[in-house]
Amino acid sequence: MSHNSPAPIHLGKRSVVPETPEKALLDRVANPHPRERYVARFTAPEFTCLCPVTGQPDFAHLVIEYAPDAWLLESKSLKLYLQSFRNHGAFHEQATVGIGKRCVEILRPLWLRIGGYWYPRGGIPIDVFWQTGPPPAELWLPESGVAPYRGRG
Repeated sequence: MSHNSPAPIHLGKRSVVPETPEKALLDRVANPHPRERYVARFTAPEFTCLCPVTGQPDFAHLVIEYAPDAWLLESKSLKLYLQSFRNHGAFHEQATVGIGKRCVEILRPLWLRIGGYWYPRGGIPIDVFWQTGPPPAELWLPESGVAPYRGRG
């Protein structure tokens, strides 16, 4: 579910973690620089969800980057949305791509990409990457800062 009203629903207010990602409301705020082309990055190094088969916890380091148009993603709503996965069953691909699509739905950015750097399950890390298309040519895109798996440290 997305929230499209002009006034943020979480910012500056007491909020609780939604029971499920479907019940979470992502919020947006007006971009103060809509004519500029730049990248905003959110990093969530302690993302958690549950394996939908075993119920065991899965952990990931998520990196969400986007080139905003009219809207910015309100960070408190993103934090609550990501926390709502804590007791939610989702495969790595489902969680990573789903989070990216949900952000695109609310923001309608010029470009967005998400990297899900998952810690090993059964000895194999599964990294998932999704983007809306090629980034605009004039954007500066620094490296994600997440190392290929070697203990993720």
